[in-house]
Amino acid sequence: MAELQRTPLFPEYEKSGAKTMDFGGWELPVQFSSIKEEHEATRNSAGLFDVSHMGEILVEGENSEQFLQKMLTNDLSKLTPGRAQYTIMCYKNGGTIDDLIVYKLEESSFLLVVNAANTDKDHQWLLEHKPDGLHVSNRSNDYVQLAVQGPKAEAILQKLTKTDLSAIKFFRFDNQVVFSGLETEAIVSRTGYTGEDGFEIYIEPAAGVRLWQKILQAGEAEGIRPVGLGARDTLRFEANLALYGQELTADITPVEAGLGFAVKTDKSADFIGKQTLKIQKEEGAERKLAGIEMIDKGIPRTGYEVFTGEDKIGFVTTGTQSPTLKKNVGLALIEADYAELGTELYVQVRKRRLKAKVVPTPFYKRSKK
Repeated sequence: MAELQRTPLFPEYEKSGAKTMDFGGWELPVQFSSIKEEHEATRNSAGLFDVSHMGEILVEGENSEQFLQKMLTNDLSKLTPGRAQYTIMCYKNGGTIDDLIVYKLEESSFLLVVNAANTDKDHQWLLEHKPDGLHVSNRSNDYVQLAVQGPKAEAILQKLTKTDLSAIKFFRFDNQVVFSGLETEAIVSRTGYTGEDGFEIYIEPAAGVRLWQKILQAGEAEGIRPVGLGARDTLRFEANLALYGQELTADITPVEAGLGFAVKTDKSADFIGKQTLKIQKEEGAERKLAGIEMIDKGIPRTGYEVFTGEDKIGFVTTGTQSPTLKKNVGLALIEADYAELGTELYVQVRKRRLKAKVVPTPFYKRSKK
């Protein structure tokens, strides 16, 4: 059995008594205190996440943008240095290789932040398609990635830097941020995976533990908590943010998953998967990701089958009792004809078929200031 990988922050998990698990080959914390407490802290104050398992791939060279326009679904021509973009990499049939964020560092330099379990696959896919003269390198070992999320995230992090964090707008970043007591520069972006305001920080591994400790100390009065995978999943789920392997797979296209906003079939570049995705956008996909709420008592867990009458029409991709709403809700990939709001469906929960209905998503949306 292969030994699990650990991030540089692992000693901090042990100090906190965190419960860990195997997550895609990484030994990561499920929870530090409780999933509910960590979820509520992030919604109401702030949460600190170690997401150093995520992959970073650097693409640089004279034709790097032209290359990435063919590899990714979104339109990179909208980016300038200091801006980031959510995008997707697809197979020819429209199935999803990965969803990711691309950071434009310089005119011919892009950093792709990809899902941990997909890093090697994504890197290899890019290498197989890159033209001569372009450099594609896996830089995952060069970064620790921390996320500070929640309504008090900016106030807490601002205590540690002279950079005006309020000037970093949504999906923008500053790659020259210095934190007090740390000499190295960090990339700080206003992005996240929780549905809350906040930042993601990329810094050299040697500084990771010290920065983690400094953020927890700076946010102690505000009630910041370290947060594990459990609450990270319930937070992203309530905000209807896709998880690769559940809402997105090699067999699920981004259009089916409701991510058509990141699929720009009108851009001139003939990106991989464009033909299939263009048809789905114009004619409608046969399947659609829908929010469901249980009417009968039961929780719609991942993989549970969904029916109308005797006909199976899909399956649950993610489901739980929402900590914020206190309701049993789920996301289900179902035949598009049954995805209208209010449609009653049945979820196979063990030996019983329980009634549910289609409801709007996201289940949670933060109030603006």
